[in-house]
Amino acid sequence: MTAAVLPLASACPACDAVPAALAAAAGAAEGARGGIVLSLPTIHCASCIGDVERALAAVPGVRDARVNLTLRRVRVEAGPEVTAAALAERLERLGYPAQEMDAGALAATETDAAGRELLMRLGVAGFAMMNVMLLSVAVWSGAEAATRDLFHWISAAIALPTVAFAGQPFFRSAWASLRAGRLGMDVPIALALVLACLISVYETSLSGHHAYFDAAVMLCFFLLAGRYLDHRTRAIARGAAQALAALEVPRALRIRADGSAETVAVAALAPGDLVRVPPGARLPADGVVAHGESELDRSLLTGETLPVAVRPGDGATAGEVNLTGALELAVTAAGRDSSLARMAELVAVAEGARTRYTSLADRAARAYSPLVHLLAATAFLVWLERTGGDLRVALNIAAATLIITCPCALGLAVPAVVTAASGRLFRRGLLVKSGTALERLAEVDTVVFDKTGTLTLGAPEPVGLDSRPSAALALAGALGEGSAHPLARALAAAARARGLALPAVEALREVPGAGVEGRFGGRRVRLGRADWIGADALDATATYLDAGDGRPPHAFAFADRLRPGAAEAVAGLAAQGKRVILLSGDTPAAVAVFAARLGIAEARGGVRPEAKAEAVAALAAGGRRVLMVGDGLNDTAALASAHVSLAPASALDAARVASDIVLLGQSLAPVADAARLAVTARARIRENFALSALYNVVAVPIALVGLATPLAAALAMSLSSVTVTLNALRLGTGARR
Repeated sequence: MTAAVLPLASACPACDAVPAALAAAAGAAEGARGGIVLSLPTIHCASCIGDVERALAAVPGVRDARVNLTLRRVRVEAGPEVTAAALAERLERLGYPAQEMDAGALAATETDAAGRELLMRLGVAGFAMMNVMLLSVAVWSGAEAATRDLFHWISAAIALPTVAFAGQPFFRSAWASLRAGRLGMDVPIALALVLACLISVYETSLSGHHAYFDAAVMLCFFLLAGRYLDHRTRAIARGAAQALAALEVPRALRIRADGSAETVAVAALAPGDLVRVPPGARLPADGVVAHGESELDRSLLTGETLPVAVRPGDGATAGEVNLTGALELAVTAAGRDSSLARMAELVAVAEGARTRYTSLADRAARAYSPLVHLLAATAFLVWLERTGGDLRVALNIAAATLIITCPCALGLAVPAVVTAASGRLFRRGLLVKSGTALERLAEVDTVVFDKTGTLTLGAPEPVGLDSRPSAALALAGALGEGSAHPLARALAAAARARGLALPAVEALREVPGAGVEGRFGGRRVRLGRADWIGADALDATATYLDAGDGRPPHAFAFADRLRPGAAEAVAGLAAQGKRVILLSGDTPAAVAVFAARLGIAEARGGVRPEAKAEAVAALAAGGRRVLMVGDGLNDTAALASAHVSLAPASALDAARVASDIVLLGQSLAPVADAARLAVTARARIRENFALSALYNVVAVPIALVGLATPLAAALAMSLSSVTVTLNALRLGTGARR
């Protein structure tokens, strides 16, 4: 049994090459279809998928089992006689720890319907554009009179319904802007599309030489391409608050008045209820220990690396993992009143605050849109007066002005750069989930790291084993296999990794809060705490072995293994002039030693989840732009409230969802590279804005003096869009890792 079983993101970049939007849709589909959903924190490849699915399919009553590697979950469809606990136990025996998730909470996640809608409209516009252009080529080649009019009417039959259908995102947005009394970026776009179509129908009805259906459809296609790119870069896998809700234990064992237990939904618990929590289970509610002794893994909430012993009268919190002994908990808060629910609310509030960030494109649009309308209206009025009231000429020039100034290049300036930068970062093992993450990352001047699971791998590792007798290590490993304590389990794994034959220890018994004991060679042997063993405690994380042979106890020290690339990331960020801070829920002494090891001058230990979020908020209030890097549930509120956030692939699922960027590999080294690339990406965005401005300086006067038809304006607009796209692609031409 492991210390904690948490849903994690995949650690395999090759297996994770799935857009975040698709992962969201898959996660939502899981919940929507119901069944049992289990998190699988240790799966990482196709072989793991096969092992899990075959094992579950062999369970009587299981109809289907499908693993989602990206989300590290399996959804099982089974009969009512099959329980999540039985399935988790079977997977546990195979070496795949599993934990049930609330399928109902996962079903609340919104699918990526908006992305599919944009992609469908983009396809329709592209298909229509090609066909209308074929007809336009025939007109340009010299078709005249009735033949030209026929081609124009056929173009109208294709273009008008296409623009009406494909242009709906712009029409809806423009109408909403006008109803709100403001001029958004989509208002000139909608006007340009409508005017181009109306003028084309008017010209065709008069047997005119020129119609601009091709310009309208082309304009719609390019704008939809920019909108879809923008949507893809902004898509987030799921709402962090919903992910937190899915982590809550869906059911609990409530003890009746006669002492029997009944399974009830957590929502049915009330203060004063008594619930039974078996070893290995997560606590369903906040409460006070009424009966039993055990150890709780609180790393989920506090980041503490070592379990904490609890006895009757001690408090406990929802989400903590009961490790060694059965507990009976008197409920003090459950459901929406629990600590886990309050943390979800903190995350939701922080996310809402962060979404108010105004991107460069948004700031440009506020100034650009009114200017476009002013130019088009001025052109219409001036030419209406100069031509003596010729509405046809005035409308053509106004439409050309609207099209040539249409913010297509401006709309592509940011998403094209973000897409190119995201692709380059993905090749380096970083998945960018938010469309404004790179802009915000470029503004960062302070980096706050969590310790356990972020700068370290979050697993205790025995050190100095070469100086310990092999027989002592083998005996400790044999005892460790009978314990749920993470230090004991780590010793057992280390002994087996060294190829030691573990002796047969009889009468193994876990003593909650103390350790594990048994009989070997006719004598009592123990592995556990120093005071229980009768040993002198080391000034370090350690467990102790009494071999029962009259000799002094053996001490086994542990250290949390440093994550690969952690030192390089810290050094690289410091070299860029960024302030680096370490905030951890671990003990202050352990945090101070670790900070000195990495050269981090500012470090605080014993920091609660709320205090982490408050520390980030205080830095922001002082004018700092904070990058938060964390992995646990205790980090989610800070991740959501930071200016930009990053979580490693081994992070808790909720922390991964609350972050803007996910580190797919184990090494932290790409974090410093991402900070540098973000600055370059922001420079490219500004270059694209400069190119768009230069284009308008040249093209707008041409349209205003009547030298550009709507078709020529559409071609010029397309050229500007291609230019900013090519400039953005320069960002992705760097050396690949």
